[in-house]
Amino acid sequence: MSLKKSARMQMAAPALSGLFLIFFFCMAGCAVGPDFVRPKPPAVNRYTSGPQPASTMPADGQSQRFEPGARVAVDWWRLFNSAKLDAVIEEAIANSPGLQAAQAGLRQSQDILRAGYGVFYPQLDAGFDASRQKFSQARFGRGAASSTFNLYTLTATVSYALDVFGGERRTVEGLGAQVDFQRYLAAGTYLTLSGNIASTIIAQAAYREEIDAAGQIISLQREQVGIAQTQAQAGTVPYANVLSLQSQLASTEATLPPLRQKLDQAGHLLAILTGSAPAGWVPPRIDLADLKLPAVLPVSMPSDLVRQRPDILAAEAQLHSASADIGVATAALFPSFSLNGDYALESTSLKHLFSKSSIWSLGANVTAPLFHGGALRSRRRAAIEAYNQSLANYRQTVLAAFAQVADTLRALEHDAEALNAQSKALSAAEEALRLVEINYKAGTVSYLQVLIADNLYYQAKIGCLQAQAQRLQDTAALFVALGGGWWNNPPGGPAPKK
Repeated sequence: MSLKKSARMQMAAPALSGLFLIFFFCMAGCAVGPDFVRPKPPAVNRYTSGPQPASTMPADGQSQRFEPGARVAVDWWRLFNSAKLDAVIEEAIANSPGLQAAQAGLRQSQDILRAGYGVFYPQLDAGFDASRQKFSQARFGRGAASSTFNLYTLTATVSYALDVFGGERRTVEGLGAQVDFQRYLAAGTYLTLSGNIASTIIAQAAYREEIDAAGQIISLQREQVGIAQTQAQAGTVPYANVLSLQSQLASTEATLPPLRQKLDQAGHLLAILTGSAPAGWVPPRIDLADLKLPAVLPVSMPSDLVRQRPDILAAEAQLHSASADIGVATAALFPSFSLNGDYALESTSLKHLFSKSSIWSLGANVTAPLFHGGALRSRRRAAIEAYNQSLANYRQTVLAAFAQVADTLRALEHDAEALNAQSKALSAAEEALRLVEINYKAGTVSYLQVLIADNLYYQAKIGCLQAQAQRLQDTAALFVALGGGWWNNPPGGPAPKK
């Protein structure tokens, strides 16, 4: 080779190296695999099959109006206008182990994401090795005597993975999706916690008032039994009447233990939700009369619901993670590139370590998959099917959310109808009792008829209490079904991405 030709090759080498680097930088700007696109909201503008209700019928002197597109308050429970309810929920938010666990999971996923970003930076490591060795010249065919010496080595290693096909970027993208999942899981835990407390306090109030009403019925029935026994002894009524009343009394008394058990369970549940042991927490007494029924209820549009309900957003985050996994599996089909360099100092004396010989190396590494028995392509197909599964789960979650809102809207309609009927029954029973008491004072009816009218009145009162409690619970359930407004002022993280 002539000197002239050799010189041209030496001049071309830097240009080729520059082109090689430009190629890598260009390739580093692309990533294989699908770019995630958020699913579009379903093309519906209402939740119910028929016309969506604008308001409920008046019941117990109040109707509820639905306001489409209205803002859902983050502290929706305050609309019930009960300071005791507010205090219990605030205590639960501060002390609930379930919420604390969800928030810790969010912080963990955020730290894992930060660790994942480290792959985009050069990895620098240092090492120090000290050893005592015996070296023999015989292994090189020499007859010199062996020597024993100390060897000290100080090394520095730098490596950098070139993410040419974007596998690492897709991995970090998946970690980011897991952060979103944990964020929405924490929001869902917060929403479920507040909803469960509101529903349990309403149920507890209803159980307590049902127990009081049942106790009054039992007192009246005991009086009825006593009167019947006196009449039977006098021979004016058959003894079968006494047995019939005793059976009715026993049946009513049998309703008390289950109600007391439910009341105790509600108190225990509230204690657990607030992060306390049942023995160390006393639930506040809240009656149904202490809770105000919200008159105006927001109803988010379906297109907004899919961007604000935590369970839907969590399912979307899992879908995003599955999409990123396809990119990771696709990148594994292509070569991987890395740059590495080593520098070391060696000396037989520690004090001369920095003044003796040094060694170094620079290199690039390319690893290309040639044959893996079809494993890599099978993993990619598995990742695609995992994405399809996540997409189906997402759609199912959306449908279930829409059904929950539809159920709650219809329930509030029917609650108003049921409460209206129960209120009429209570009014009729109250009027019947008033007339019987007037007739008793006039001497035209017996006291037994007064007791029977009292019994019917308290039975109607229990039915009215149950209808009131159900209406309050379904009102709380609507706020939960709409996502609870957590995105307006999230308690442990930023608002969801729009």
